[in-house]
Amino acid sequence: MEHEAAINPAAPHHLPFFIAAPGQTDVLFVATGIVVLLAVVGIGIFYFKLHALPEQMAHRGQKVQFEIVAVLALIALFTHNHAFWIAALLLALVPLPDFSTPLNSMAQSLGRMAGRREPDVPAQADEPAVPAAAAAEPLPLEQKRA
Repeated sequence: MEHEAAINPAAPHHLPFFIAAPGQTDVLFVATGIVVLLAVVGIGIFYFKLHALPEQMAHRGQKVQFEIVAVLALIALFTHNHAFWIAALLLALVPLPDFSTPLNSMAQSLGRMAGRREPDVPAQADEPAVPAAAAAEPLPLEQKRA
């Protein structure tokens, strides 16, 4: 016995295109499912791109600044606390001053004033070899003036 898809006598004679006959694929349902799936994936990609924005901005700065921004962004991601993300964004926007270069320069100058050789400079052939104990001692005042 063959079953025919009979329309209910109470139904209108003209049905919209998205009404599927019994046993047929619901095209609107499939299309809506695909659109929703693509929207969820797209919004997720946008969220992670936006979430990585402070790290991308801080990448051109100093290493310490980049690491702090990365940790703040990671904390914001796992705790869902937006204050950490805003702090990371603000820290990425503000350039941190470079304190290490002037301090290293001062330390090297003080080392030269104390008569110590810089460790990364190899000894010249015409210079006499200085024992390690003598290099650590400051030079007498007469030798500094000469």
